[in-house]
This record gives sequence, C-alpha cells and structure tokens, in this order.
Amino acid sequence: MSNNNNYHFDTLKIRAGYNSSEHNGATQVPIYQTAAFDLYTVEHAQRILNQEEPGYLYSRLQNPTIAALESRVAQLEGATAAVAVASGMAAVSYALLNVGEGGSVIVAAEVYGGTYDAYKRLYPKLGVQVDIVNEINNLSLIRSLIKDDTKAIFIESISNPLNTIADIQALADLAHEHGLPLIVDNTLATPYLLNPFKFGADVVVYSATKALSGQGTVLGGLILESGKFDWSSGRHPQFSEKIYPLGNRSALEVFPSSPFTFRVKINYCRLLGAALSPFSAYLLLLGIETLSERVQKQSDSALKIALFLNSHPKVEWVSHPALESNGQLALYNKYFQKGAGGVFAIKLKGDKATTDKFIEALQLFSYQANIGDARSLIIDPANTTHRELTGEEQLAVHLESGIIRLSIGLEYADDLINDLKQVLDTL
Repeated sequence: MSNNNNYHFDTLKIRAGYNSSEHNGATQVPIYQTAAFDLYTVEHAQRILNQEEPGYLYSRLQNPTIAALESRVAQLEGATAAVAVASGMAAVSYALLNVGEGGSVIVAAEVYGGTYDAYKRLYPKLGVQVDIVNEINNLSLIRSLIKDDTKAIFIESISNPLNTIADIQALADLAHEHGLPLIVDNTLATPYLLNPFKFGADVVVYSATKALSGQGTVLGGLILESGKFDWSSGRHPQFSEKIYPLGNRSALEVFPSSPFTFRVKINYCRLLGAALSPFSAYLLLLGIETLSERVQKQSDSALKIALFLNSHPKVEWVSHPALESNGQLALYNKYFQKGAGGVFAIKLKGDKATTDKFIEALQLFSYQANIGDARSLIIDPANTTHRELTGEEQLAVHLESGIIRLSIGLEYADDLINDLKQVLDTL
C-alpha cells in the first residue's frame, strides 16, 4: 500500500507509504541505520543523482525509513510530497527561507516563541524580511502589508499557547488574490483534527516532536505541499532557477508537482543539513499509528478540563476556543469539528507567587517545555517557551505574565481534574 488515498485516515496512518514486499516482508518499517548506500555502477549513481530514477545515495538526502514517514504523512494530508527534517524549527525555517529568498514574508505574531525569535534575529540576516501581524484575521491589515517583494503569508492554524484560530480559508483567498502561497503551521491540530489543504493552504509544516509523535521521545519536523500553487509566477523566480547538480534544470522542471519540498531537500537539507535520523523517523511512524485515538482523547479531555477550570472561582479565564466567552465559536465550529487538541491556557486570580505555587503543587502535570506528550504537561510561557518576546511584544499578543499553558495527556480526565482542584482549593 505504498500509494492509495482512497482509504480512511485511520487506515492510512497504519499502512500508507509502505509495502512489506519491498523490505523482505518486514511488517513494520525497518530502521535503515546507515549513512550511505551502495551505488553498484557509475551509471546507476548518475541516474539517481540526476533524479532520473528513484534510489538512495546518502541518508542526509534520502533514506527508506524516512521516505516511508514522508509518504505516510503526505497521504494523510493529501499532499503531493513531504520532506522530513530534524526538528519543527528546522521545518519552519526551511519553509520560510525557501519561499522568502530575496524578499519578505507576512507572519503571524501569535506563534511559538522560537519562531518569533527567528523572525527578529535570524531570517532578516539570511535575506528574508518579515512583516509581523498581531491580529492574524485582520484581512485589511494584511492586505496593506503586501508589497511587490512579498513572497508568502505564514500562520499557525491554532496558536500556541492562546488558541487563536486562524481563518485559513479567508487568508488563503487573500493570499491567492495576490499570487502568494499560504503556509500553515498545523502542529497543535495535527492532520487528524484539521487538514489545511482542504481550506486552501499551499504548504503545511509540523513540529512532529509534538502530537504527531505523542511520546515525548523524539525531535522531528515535516514540510508538505498541496501541489496546487503556481510557483512559476514572477513572485518566486527561485523555483525556476537552474540548479547545476540537477543537470542545469530547475526544481519546477524536475518535480513539477512538488517543487517546493524538492527544493527544500536539494538546497536546505543537502546544504544546511538538518537531517532527520532513521531511528527518529521510525519512532515518529510508531507514534502516528495511534494518532487518531490519542488526539481525540486528548481533545475530549482538554475540553472537559477547560469547562471545569472555567467554572472555578480562582480561575480568571480559560483560552479554550470552544468556550463562548472567547468569541471564536464560529471559527471553532468551522475548522475543528472533532475538537481543538489538548493544549490551552489559563490565567489564575492572584500574583506570580500564586501561579508558581500552583504549578509546583500539581502531582499529575509535569513542568516541561513540550506539548502533545502522552503525559500531561504544564508551563508558564512568558518565562519559558516565549521568553524571547519582549514585555511589549508579549502584551501585543495578549501573553501576559502569569498565563499557564496546559497540555493534556492520556491520563484519566477526572484524575487530572481532581489534581487541579486540590491545588486550586488550597491557593
């Protein structure tokens, strides 16, 4: 079942991208823990290097275990291709550098703190300017920022940590009106809860470290493309540039249906080298096998816990988008009919000492800078995962001090509620 998009999501997450007859009958994807592959003949080597036939040369470029992961996730999303990299930040950076060469990108401010830091300190030094938007659904503001050198719009489908839902369809329509691709970081949602391609997105990125893996054991990232965007337009001349190692052909000439991911691989993976290891790919494949079951339970538990916290007198507010008080019900119902995942934020009544005591007193929540694990996690983003933002930048995206992010795991929801209750009642 190497390629078949006619099956249900739950079948594809188990079987897509792998044919046991091509791997000595192994029922599970083997770990090809090797740096290089025998090329056998000079002619065979040249045909692989020229992209004239599939094959493996060196694991920084391609590896059978990693290829199975890429194919599986591509089929889950309905993408034409995917490229796996060493981390979620590598996926975000490679995607934005690939699209933004020689120009600028419009980016959402409500994102993971490391992404925001890269906006400010990394991408401009590498030739990609950024225009940061605090209100990602303010279409008139975004339209006013589009310039002749604008290359793309970048958003998170549901933001970390405050759960702002982006109106993907409206943003995609705006982007396409100006010949721009929409790039969506879909890490919190996963392909199980949301497929951005169905709403017009052109490129999707993931930190596979998070809910895609679900284990808290492995780092990884993924970049996928829809195959529908016209990269031959004048805004993106880099996709038509000749690449000497490809026989002086462009990415569009060699892979017309997947030039974006191929160009990431031939330029950024090959030359900057943030390669995913075969063992990491294997662990990610194992995690994806239980993606639906895990994420559905985490979504259901998160909503139950959010409702409990929203009714507690010592909680000031809860960010879960299913709560009517947050004003996102229309977007929630449109994009997240199966739930919004296991991550949301809260603000307690009280000072920093109250917040610190709450975090440290919990028994079933680990104080960790991660999300999407099987274990429930807790963190204070302003002091940890988003500390790169200045105080002014934090306030601009409503990330005030004292906010607590919860990542709900697979424990019994009532046990988690009781843990939260016993601490809240003693504050």
